[in-house]
Amino acid sequence: MFHFFKKAGTAKELEHIIAEINMNMQNNYKDAAQEALRNLEEKIDEFTAQKILDDRQKEFYCSMLEDYKTKLKSFCHKEQRPYW
Repeated sequence: MFHFFKKAGTAKELEHIIAEINMNMQNNYKDAAQEALRNLEEKIDEFTAQKILDDRQKEFYCSMLEDYKTKLKSFCHKEQRPYW
């Protein structure tokens, strides 16, 4: 009956995950940022399969996901060098 509340909740959930990714990237928490990215991808796939996201939302969040994937591609601990 109140399906529109469910859609609003999904957008908030995705926005919360995106905020978590941004926070982890700014604080240089590499593993947490990668984990949040995987979580975002899973949620987008889940909401798409359940047809909760409409086409415009799906396109928007998928483009954001691809942007974050390119940003986080080399975002790992391997690039850190010890300076002692």
